[in-house]
Amino acid sequence: MAPPLPTTAGPPSTGEIPPAAIALAIRGPTLLLLFISVIIIGTNTAGGDKFNVFSAYSYMFATGIIGIIYTFIQINVKLSQMKTGNQTALDRWVLIDFYGDKVLSYMLATGTAAGFGLTVDLYNSLSGTSSFLNKANASASLLFFAFVFSAVSSVFSSYALPKKS
Repeated sequence: MAPPLPTTAGPPSTGEIPPAAIALAIRGPTLLLLFISVIIIGTNTAGGDKFNVFSAYSYMFATGIIGIIYTFIQINVKLSQMKTGNQTALDRWVLIDFYGDKVLSYMLATGTAAGFGLTVDLYNSLSGTSSFLNKANASASLLFFAFVFSAVSSVFSSYALPKKS
């Protein structure tokens, strides 16, 4: 009788979801919301004028682009972490992850506020609604939901910080 073959399945599963998988589950929708928000505001025009005529909408667009870049990088880092399983090589990313999530959350929140604020001011001064304002409002709404996901990601990234003894 032949001896049993060793298994290469790795250690037994503890039933826990890996932190990198949780991060991906949060960052995926964040990236999607940011991408759609940037597309909406970037293609928004009124009477031949683009969104960049208004500095608040330009700021909202810029925060969306920065959010896309940061979130894309973080998704790639987490995918690499899951693929290699090498946690120690990515420990230097813990602080970047933590502080980056904080900064991104505040940027998205201020971009959202700028977009909503200008939309309300324009709505009141124009005494009505327009397709331009509706699209800007939709983009700001998506940016707000991206902020919510980013804030949740920020909470989870704080759990990865080293504990002080």
